[in-house]
Amino acid sequence: MPIRDVSHGERGITGIETAIVFVAFVVVATLFAFTALSTGLFTSDRGRETVSAGLAKSQGSLYVSGSVMVTTDLTQVTSVELTVALAAGSEPVDFDPASGTVFAAVTSATRISDLTYTTANVVGDGDPALEPGELLAVSLDIAAHPSLVLTANDTFAIEVNPPGGSLVVIQRTLPSSIARPVVDLN
Repeated sequence: MPIRDVSHGERGITGIETAIVFVAFVVVATLFAFTALSTGLFTSDRGRETVSAGLAKSQGSLYVSGSVMVTTDLTQVTSVELTVALAAGSEPVDFDPASGTVFAAVTSATRISDLTYTTANVVGDGDPALEPGELLAVSLDIAAHPSLVLTANDTFAIEVNPPGGSLVVIQRTLPSSIARPVVDLN
């Protein structure tokens, strides 16, 4: 039997052509991988920035340590006193009025967003910055704002807004009788 000629004029793929096709696939795959990785890294970096910003915002958290006390003229509130401390892991908060910490009072009838306040260290190093482990007494001068009238049975909120920290809202209701010079609101 004669051996058949299988070439019939067709030639096979040579090694160099295979190498060119392989290199083209590698280049395309590399470009695709670079694009996917760059997008992924950019997205994860933006996610990290968002989480970091959220943590920084929440790390200024304060809480009331002890009772909220009000001083009265026997008919209406003249001042509100409270003691604040930092929540665990929080960054220091500067209570110097020039620092930008704002106290506001909110009732059903009015909102005063720039309450006058004074501070005194209960536990601390004497500066107006509240640091971990310190307690700061804050006295809010309600009488300095004639449009803010707090009488028996009124519900009010004190908002503390430190710069770079989260808003803290302290809500209390006055008892049915405030005919005492000092009233403990717990």
